[in-house]
Amino acid sequence: MYDRLLLPTDMSPGVDQAIDHAIDAAQRYDAELHVLYVVDAEAYSSYPGDEYVHEFEGLESALEQAGRDAVEDITGRAESSNVETNSIIRHGVPHEEILEYMDEADIELTVVGSKNRSGEYRRLLGSVAERVANMAERPVTIVKTPVEEE
Repeated sequence: MYDRLLLPTDMSPGVDQAIDHAIDAAQRYDAELHVLYVVDAEAYSSYPGDEYVHEFEGLESALEQAGRDAVEDITGRAESSNVETNSIIRHGVPHEEILEYMDEADIELTVVGSKNRSGEYRRLLGSVAERVANMAERPVTIVKTPVEEE
């Protein structure tokens, strides 16, 4: 039914259950799992970076390395379950990059993680998962992970 699945990650606790779900789906469908991390351009472009003295110590580099580590961890888990993987790191606005990649790679199912937060929180900040689900022209599964409100 599906040959290519996508799992975007932002390294948040909301992705934990989505990882297991995506690996399981990839196994069931004998599908390739694409694992995508988007370095949020808005996060590093608005940061002054005064604390960093060397170009490789900048926030953008740190975010990219953290993303590579997260993607590597997920692909390692998938590969140990005999799931073929593809690792992708992109820079930009997360929901836009996810939607663009879905089209470019002809992704047939995207599994996104989301923290189960109150309606008030969502109204104030929104959600990448919700944007992807609402704007995608392809199937999207949202896997919610409960988090404690602070």
